[in-house]
Parts: sequence; C-alpha cells; structure tokens
Amino acid sequence: MSVEVGSLAPDFTLPDSDRAPFKLSEHRGRKAVLVVFYPFAFSGTCTAELCSLRDDLASFQNERVQVVAVSTDPAPSLKAWAAAQGYDFPLLSDFWPHGEVAKTYGVFHDQGGMAVRGTFLVGLDGVVTFAEVNGPGEARDQASWKRAVAALPAG
Repeated sequence: MSVEVGSLAPDFTLPDSDRAPFKLSEHRGRKAVLVVFYPFAFSGTCTAELCSLRDDLASFQNERVQVVAVSTDPAPSLKAWAAAQGYDFPLLSDFWPHGEVAKTYGVFHDQGGMAVRGTFLVGLDGVVTFAEVNGPGEARDQASWKRAVAALPAG
C-alpha cells in the first residue's frame, strides 16, 4: 500500500546524479517537495514524462516547491540521462539498497525490480498533500500535479 494523503512522508536520503546526498527532511519548513518516482532512465515513457516536466518546470518548481525524480537506476546512469535531456531538477538514485525508498512509499514493483509511477507532494510540514500511483505502462496526468502545487498554502 502506498503512502496516503495526510500521512507524514517517510524521510529518506538518496544520492543525486552527482552522488550528493538529498535528504527530504532538510526541506521541511523551507520548501514543499514534489517526489516523482519513475521506472527507468532512458525508457521511452519515462523520458517523455520527465521531458514534459522539464519543459513546464516553472509550473511545478519555484521558490516554494522543489521537484525531485527517483528511480532505482545507479547515479552514473542518471548523470548521463540528465545531461542528454537537460533536466534541471535532481534525479535521485534508489539503487542500493535496491528500491528501499520506493518500497517505503509503496511504489516498488518486485517482479520488475523498479519503482512504478508514484507521485507525492510533501508539504512544508512533511505531510503528504497529494498522492498518485500508476502501475507499469500507465501514463500520468501532470495536470493533477499542477493543481496540487497551486493548492499549497502560501508560506
């Protein structure tokens, strides 16, 4: 079962594509965080989704919200993918222990060894204000993310 709206988001620390640690709780009280889990770097659907996010980043990331994308890919793969696609938001590696954060959020697909498409908006207080989980092969509607970000209280 995935993390639900109204629950405290499980904290995590994951390396970004440069292997710098990103700790969710360090943003508490400073910025909301849109956490976007996806299956694999370089795959067609994931590239399309993250390029759409990249192309409309101002609708999701601003002085109040930080976007992070999480997969079970190793950091070097994420670095190459970010460079190839021009992503201007952190790509986090949940590679080892494999998928541990995705499991904590209830979005790990055991048979595929990957995260499914889970999206969580974590408010300033660390509480999940939006949660959406799509299974393998199911596309996401980023318009719902925009509405969730727009609905965040000013602060």
